[in-house]
Amino acid sequence: MTLDFKKLVIARFLFTFAVQMQAVILGWRIYELLKDPLALGMIGLAEAIPALGLALYAGYIVDRQRPLQVYRKVMYVSLISGLMVLSEYFLQEHISLFAQAGMLYSASFLTGVARSFAAPAIFASLPRLVERSQLLKASATMSSAMQVARIAGPAFGGLVFGFFGVLLSSSIICGLLIAASITMLIIKTDIPAPTVLHKHASVTAELLSGARFVFKHPILFPALSLDMISVLFGGVTALLPIFANDILMVGPKGLGVLRAAPAVGAALMSFYLARTSLKGKSGLWLFSAVTGFGCCVLLFGLSRNFYLSLFALAMSGLFDSVSMLIRSASVQLSSPDHMRGKISAVNSIFIGSSNEIGEVESGIAAKLLGTVPAVYFGGAMCLLTVAVIAYLSPALRKLDLKKLEGAT
Repeated sequence: MTLDFKKLVIARFLFTFAVQMQAVILGWRIYELLKDPLALGMIGLAEAIPALGLALYAGYIVDRQRPLQVYRKVMYVSLISGLMVLSEYFLQEHISLFAQAGMLYSASFLTGVARSFAAPAIFASLPRLVERSQLLKASATMSSAMQVARIAGPAFGGLVFGFFGVLLSSSIICGLLIAASITMLIIKTDIPAPTVLHKHASVTAELLSGARFVFKHPILFPALSLDMISVLFGGVTALLPIFANDILMVGPKGLGVLRAAPAVGAALMSFYLARTSLKGKSGLWLFSAVTGFGCCVLLFGLSRNFYLSLFALAMSGLFDSVSMLIRSASVQLSSPDHMRGKISAVNSIFIGSSNEIGEVESGIAAKLLGTVPAVYFGGAMCLLTVAVIAYLSPALRKLDLKKLEGAT
């Protein structure tokens, strides 16, 4: 792996660590202010609107500009988001309850703006920093770094917020984002914009060309759909403040640990996958992993023990790491260089739909059904999705990354 690739991994680690810390603070503060599960879901909506709305445009921009320069700007927007959370602390004595919530939702909105450009920029940069034969291991290395950040970020954020409050935790977030920005500035490689550009009848046609590629692909569309629908219904992240406060009774410190648990399992699996291969029978591994994820969601809903809940969340992250790596490698290996930004944008729409819109779904389901029944419903829908897509997509069932790697 090149030195500049390692710098990019460090920058993304710091960025992810900071964003995960901030998510803990936002979730707890919103629930503390408004005491409404639907308000928690609205955090996801505030982030999803720009993340999904700007995704195709972000891919279009990345395919016409230097992707590393785009990623540097992502850091600056995220820093503004962190400063807004910090400002809410200083202004809370002087503004209304709803103005405080508005500032927190605005911070989430800016995070969504940053995310819409982050994924295409990273996706377009990675294959130009490593050889094609190293893409799978490079993806696993990047994934491992992100998962460690997803472990340490929420756990550290929950502990610092629980013991010291918003001021110190928000200041640390801003410091991490400044460090990430500096790391990006010392990357020496200047990846140019793609030189081979296909001309389309209009800008709209070009914006949609990535979507057309994905929707017509026999592997990418079902793989992304499987991930999107299963996590859309099966994700429980938005409801964790309720579990921490009302069901498991562990407070903000426990919330940080709960938020970190899926990433613990994911990191352990990512470290393992960085040293092994899932290139054979990849489709079978994918469907098995998503099935395991759905079962873990059901176990989490049943649990009233903090440690059993942690185990269920950790195992869900472990299974999700397998499916994420296979999906990511499939997208990387199937994407032409001149369309990487646009295809990654479509990928981020699927991921954003499952994560942020999934938080909205969780909030609505919890409001209508109750918190625990909403988790049961999500786990059942995840397992149903596996069965339907496995039946409808024989190409995905037969997926072999080794064969895909050798394709030109």
